[in-house]
Amino acid sequence: MNIKTQVMTATRHIVVLISGSGTNLQALIDAQNTPRLPDTEISLVLSNRKAAYGLIRAQISHPPIPTAYYALQPYLKANPTKTRDDYDAEVAKIVLQENPDLVVLAGWMHVFGDGFLDLLYGMKADEGKDSPVARRPIPVINLHPALPGAFDGTNAIQRAYEAFQKGEIKHSGVMVHKVVKAVDQGEPLIVREVPIEAGEPLESFEERLHKVEHEVIVEATKNMLELLKPA
Repeated sequence: MNIKTQVMTATRHIVVLISGSGTNLQALIDAQNTPRLPDTEISLVLSNRKAAYGLIRAQISHPPIPTAYYALQPYLKANPTKTRDDYDAEVAKIVLQENPDLVVLAGWMHVFGDGFLDLLYGMKADEGKDSPVARRPIPVINLHPALPGAFDGTNAIQRAYEAFQKGEIKHSGVMVHKVVKAVDQGEPLIVREVPIEAGEPLESFEERLHKVEHEVIVEATKNMLELLKPA
């Protein structure tokens, strides 16, 4: 007698944080539940900018992905005794409500401090009675359009292009790294070089680099989720 055993694979859930147009988010949306990102669903897209088109991308996807908007300055204005760390903790609570396997920062233009990272990494228990607490460390990864140790922080593409024009570098690149408190200093997960061609305009370099971003953010997300599989 042949007995067929069906193996059920659990769906992994990710939360994606954005601030802008969401082209890297779109790459993740297109890849979810395909061989490029199998058994994976985006359970929430959160933006700190109300006009971010990435929110629309999530809402018109099939099926629609839940979205949330939560910005620093309105929070501080409504809560004058609160701090930036308090805001970060509130963002962490929104994320923890989804109980994700992974958090992906895909063009998230806000530097997290202790308030977010300590809660996600399980280093600090939230004392609120009705607030969620991470039952396990939840990894956070970030896409950065530069090579490790080069052009950390904002405007990395433009700074790399200007450095090339001055003869200081021959190429730039893209990396996905684990998020730590130091900006863009976490352990690299994937690194790809992107050449800068002599005479090309900034827009052309940006376009080529963004295409690489769309590839590596999916690849790094898949690789990280594979590492999280139970032994």
